[in-house]
Amino acid sequence: MGNPVLDLRTLNRTLLARQMLLRREAVGSHTAVARMLGLQSQVPTSPYAGLWTRVEGFDFAEPGALLTERKLVRLVAMRGTVHLMTADDALLLRPWTQPVLDRALRGSPWAPGLAGADLTAVTAYGRALLAERAMTPGELRAALGARWPDADAESLAQALRVHVPLVQVPPRGVWGASGGVRYAPLDTWLGRDAGGGPDGPHVPDLVRRYLAAFGPATPADMQKWSGRTGLKRAFTDLDLRTYSAEDGRVLYDLPDAGLADPATDVPARFVADFDNLLLSHADRTRVLAPADKTRVITVNGLVSGTILVDGFVGGTWRFDKQARDEGRAVLAVTPFAPLTPGDRDALEAEGTRLLAAAHPGAGHAVRFTGPADRPA
Repeated sequence: MGNPVLDLRTLNRTLLARQMLLRREAVGSHTAVARMLGLQSQVPTSPYAGLWTRVEGFDFAEPGALLTERKLVRLVAMRGTVHLMTADDALLLRPWTQPVLDRALRGSPWAPGLAGADLTAVTAYGRALLAERAMTPGELRAALGARWPDADAESLAQALRVHVPLVQVPPRGVWGASGGVRYAPLDTWLGRDAGGGPDGPHVPDLVRRYLAAFGPATPADMQKWSGRTGLKRAFTDLDLRTYSAEDGRVLYDLPDAGLADPATDVPARFVADFDNLLLSHADRTRVLAPADKTRVITVNGLVSGTILVDGFVGGTWRFDKQARDEGRAVLAVTPFAPLTPGDRDALEAEGTRLLAAAHPGAGHAVRFTGPADRPA
């Protein structure tokens, strides 16, 4: 007998359930971030909407407090991008993703500027500087340039960012606070050393945690999420359950993990920009139609916030910055196709709740643009 075949709607509902998007869950932000194995935070405020749409009673002040208390951190890890992670996961995942960062640096525009540089010395000097006090990128470039005047200071700073796990310290990433990037070494910031590495006994646990958050999935899916390659053996060495996708791909899952009912109704959802829901599978069709990919993800990697209509990406959304500068809170929604009156009303109600939580005290409005929001 072959593997059971999972249809698209089963994969969709199961992913949404594991991502806490079928229904909000009564957990704290720290628990939610750990369950998601981190949330992409290239834009510092992105995880806030991502957590609000997943966590019952989410308080926009909570992640900032956890950042300040050093229980959450923001640093480069999976896919070479900034993520919001728990302190424990940062110490584990940042060393595990080191090969991803090394590979990216070798192929970057900064690689030629490192020719002849003693990176061991650069790393030691830069780490010592940042251990004394957090520094901005400009301050770091100036210090490295003064020490190595014949080298390209920007290239040296980028190499240091790759070779030393660096936290972007608060107030960067705190909702409602202003503050540019300032770097500190992860181990100095947390007062403890990393507990992982590129390989080791922690890898099987990472596979299990990935599947708990994103499964059923393939090794290629986890590779897309992390940037790491060569993960197939890590899957096949484990006692995992297997299914088949409709196109014949073998999907792996935890033996005791359940599947969602494909007929489950999905409430209106606003998914954050750069959300890992869209960035953690090689095959995104379980949530995003191929024809809509370029409407959501640009060629230079920008990822819009999205609305879910019947569980699938049905358009994009954003906070209207101009309105916010004028003291109003406006959420602009652009559906890809006309909305039914019921879907429009549900999205308007959900968007109003998001605005009230994110910007209390301001005037709130949800504005629909693009295709006419009525059935053709």
